[in-house]
Parts: sequence; C-alpha cells; structure tokens
Amino acid sequence: MKKITIKINGKKIRAEEGRTILRIARENGIDIPTLCHHPDLPPQATCRLCLVEIKGYALPQTACSTMALEGMEIISESPELAGLRKTNLELLFSQHREECDDCVWDGKCALLRLAEKYKVNLTRLSDRKDDWPVFNMRPQEGDTVLQFDSSKCVDCRNCVEICPVGYLEIIEEAGFHKIAPSKSKQCIFCGQCLTHCPSGAFEAEGEFEKIDAALAENTKGKTVVFQFAPSIRTSIGEEFGLRPGEVTTNKIVGGLKQIGAKFVFDVSVGADFTTIEEAKELLEKLEKNSDKILFSSCCPAWVRYIECYWPEFTANLATASPPHIILGRLLKTYWARKNDLSPENIAVISIMPCVAKKYEIQRKEHFIEWHGKELRPVDYVLTTRELARLFQKRKIDFKKIKEQNPDTPFGQPSGAGVIYGASGGVMESALRSAAKKLNLKKLEIASVRGQQGIKTNELMINGKKMRLAVVNGIANAEKILRELKQNPTAYSCCEIMACPGGCIGGGGQPMPVSSEIRQARADGLYQIDKKLRQRTADENPAVKQVYEEFLTDDQTIEKICHTKYKN
Repeated sequence: MKKITIKINGKKIRAEEGRTILRIARENGIDIPTLCHHPDLPPQATCRLCLVEIKGYALPQTACSTMALEGMEIISESPELAGLRKTNLELLFSQHREECDDCVWDGKCALLRLAEKYKVNLTRLSDRKDDWPVFNMRPQEGDTVLQFDSSKCVDCRNCVEICPVGYLEIIEEAGFHKIAPSKSKQCIFCGQCLTHCPSGAFEAEGEFEKIDAALAENTKGKTVVFQFAPSIRTSIGEEFGLRPGEVTTNKIVGGLKQIGAKFVFDVSVGADFTTIEEAKELLEKLEKNSDKILFSSCCPAWVRYIECYWPEFTANLATASPPHIILGRLLKTYWARKNDLSPENIAVISIMPCVAKKYEIQRKEHFIEWHGKELRPVDYVLTTRELARLFQKRKIDFKKIKEQNPDTPFGQPSGAGVIYGASGGVMESALRSAAKKLNLKKLEIASVRGQQGIKTNELMINGKKMRLAVVNGIANAEKILRELKQNPTAYSCCEIMACPGGCIGGGGQPMPVSSEIRQARADGLYQIDKKLRQRTADENPAVKQVYEEFLTDDQTIEKICHTKYKN
C-alpha cells in the first residue's frame, strides 16, 4: 500500500493512502471528538464535531469523511474549533431529551464527556423534541422488545444505516426530517440500532425497570434459576473496566449467588444438546443424499428475518431448538422431577447477549405443556448490560466477587458449547459431533472462524462435495439467499448469525463495540475451548446422563430439543 506523509498538530505522520484524517489520527493516539462516527459504518458526517482545520482550505472539514492527502497540514484543536464544537453540541442537546439516570449508556456516553470537555450549558437552548413519540417495536402478537424514543434522537442516522432490513426510515413531517419505524416492514429485533446509537434513543424492553421482577419471586416460594449464554463470560467484564475477552465465568456465578440466585447454570451445556441434535440433522441430510440446504436456527433475529422476508426458506431451518430454550425445557421437566419441584414454581432467567431473545421466549413454538397449561421454558431474559446494572445497583464490586462454579448437572460444558458465542462456533461444534461418522480428524476448523462476513469451506464426505458457509450480518445473509435462489445447490449447510461477529456482537452486549473488541471476545472463548478436557458435545458426561435417563425416545427428544418454524 502506498504511503503518504501528513502533519497533525505539527507532528509528522506516515500513513497508508486512502485513509480518513480521523482514522489516521486515532491510529496515532490523537483524539478528535466525534459522536456519529462508528467504525462499523461509512462516515455519516452529521454531528459536525470532528471538524479540523486544513492548511489551504477556507473552511473546517469533517475529519471522519475527509481523505488524508500527501502533504496535508491539519490542526485538530484551536479556539475556533472549540467554539464550533461547543455550538454544535448545544444544538445537539436541544434535540436530545436528557434522561441520563435511565440510559443504556449509563452515564458513559460521548455526549456527556464532550459536554464536560467543552463546558457546554446543556439547557441553553430549549428542547425542541419534548413531545416527540416513543415507538414500541414488537411482534404482531406479543410484548414490546425494543423501544425507540425519538425525543432522544440526534439525527446521526446510524440506526438507519445499520438496520439490515430497512425497518428504520427517514420521513419528512411538518418540515422536519425524522427517523421512524416503517409501516410496511417488520423489525427482526437484532438490536444493532441500539448498539450503534450514540444518544441512547433505543432501549430494550425492561432494560432497567423490570430487572428485579424475577428475583422478587424468591420470596414467594419460587425457585429462581439463572442461566448465562456462552459469550457473556468474555464480555461483561468490560462494564467494570476489564479488558475485552477476559474470562469471568465464575465471577458471573458468584455475583448471581450474591444477589439471591438459588441455582446458576451454563447455557453452553444447552448448546451441547443443540449441537448433538443439529449434527443428527446434518447426518440425516447426508445419508439421504439430499441437496436441500440446512440453515442453523439458534439466532432468533435470523429466524425472524427468514420468516418475514424469505418465507420460502423457512422449511430449511434446522429444527434443533436454541440452547437456552432446550435447557429451560430440561429445567422444567427432567430437573424439576429430580428435585421434586413443580415447573410452575421454577422461574428461569436467561442472561443473553441478544435483544431478540426477549422476543424468542414469547414464541409459543417453544412452550412446554404441563397439566394442560402452556409454560414458557424461559420466563425472563436479561441482557449482558442489564446484568451489569443489576450488579451495580446491588453495589457488588465485580472485580472482587468471590468466584463460584456453576451448579450441577448443567454447569460444565464442552468446548464445543462454549464457542457457540462466536461466528462459526455452531458450524464447528456440529462438525465436531459428526466427525466420527464423517471421517473428519480435525477438531478445530479455522476456515469457519473469524470476523469476515462470509466464510466458506468445502469438505469431501463419502465421495461427495459438501460446501459450507458461515455468515454474520443480515446483509451478508441476503447475498447467500440470493445466490441460493439462482443456484439451490450452491451450499449444503449454512450457519447464519444476525449480528456482526455472532453473539459476541449482540444487541445486548456492552458498548461501545468494534471489530477489535468482538475479536477479543471471540479469542477468549476459543482459549476456554482449548483448555477443556471435553471438546465435543457428545463427550459431555452431564449430556450423556440426560440422554440415558430422560431423552430415551424420539417423542421426548422431539418435545425437549426441537422446534418447528412457520412462515
């Protein structure tokens, strides 16, 4: 790559050609303020906070959208720039209703940080959006999953850019351009609008207000059970100043016990059950020599995307249920019987990296029947951020939590269950379980790992070529679906996750997020996998025991481990 030489604040810098001033500045430790910029998105240049002076230019330019050129001399801080930034911040605050004590950013937002830096009077200009509406995003029949408070929107348009289905639109009303949900499209609840919004205009339902609801049931004769997803263990520490990817499994358990949880289980064990059942579907497809593609189905936003936008592919979704759903069903059947508990008196709380899981637990396809009643396998879903707020609210010092192991029998997963949290983990886990019959020798399949949007691999199975695809991000999934419309046999199996990087980049994860942070979280999961004695789902002793004692016939396996989806 060709190099150029520029100066920023008098400092000579060598940089790669084709990069923006903002990127080069950040790579060299020079802070240029910005609000609308996000590394996942093309420059929006709407907040006007990254203005810089460039020698020879009559007016300041936005550093996020201006390409650095050979010989440029740039000033990033001056009294004039500080004045412009202060004015822009005052204008931004005039269209942002402050509710800092109840915000997903929890006081850590760039708006507040920059207001303090530039000594902004937050109320100098009156709020012009006080009466703007709150939009509730919900399935056609069901509870709200996401909320969009348009009175907090600063019009950066990141949500419009990141929304994979065009559900968020720019409309013109009374002379204003506004962002609003589409009247003709369906939200898939991936939550990426939330993680890419710098002003806290998006919030998952129950983000703060309902956190204590489940724990209050402890005093009413209920058994409160927590279960946490694979990716939580390498992300929640960021909320408490730990580095991304640092493994905090036993801190999570210790913290939950401290707030009153009676039992804490690991959803990675549920992933072991999902893996075994999905591997069965894969083997059945191969035995039948079927050309019909098999899609993974443990990502609820991806499943909803298929059902709403590509219904012709619904029948291609694997029927193996999501890990926390299987574990919830087992807790209210197998585990309940062994502990002489009534399923009605067990409250299961899943801690998830994903906003769409709040929608998933509403789906009646996942319910179980008990004495003529339909029960949710999982009663509540809290995001990673919600759990962090819960610990903070209870004044628990996360770094000093007394560590504890998850409870038996669902406390020790295989490595295959843990890597579910990263893109490629589901595919790799299923192939590990099918390895003996497929004559595969490697447990680690590097070609399905990583942050790339689309990863492909080919395997020769019994003399037949099997083409695999691992996809993260709905825009990339659309490319695969369009390819399959043209060539239905282009792929044999496909793992698809709606969020960038898979669950490690989910809508319920800590903010801010970037590709580097997501990679660090994934690396942490793969390190756990390497260290575990059992690295395939079928080796897990707890899983073997449940199959021997309870999942002994096809009817029970179908009821506990499978779900059929519909258009």
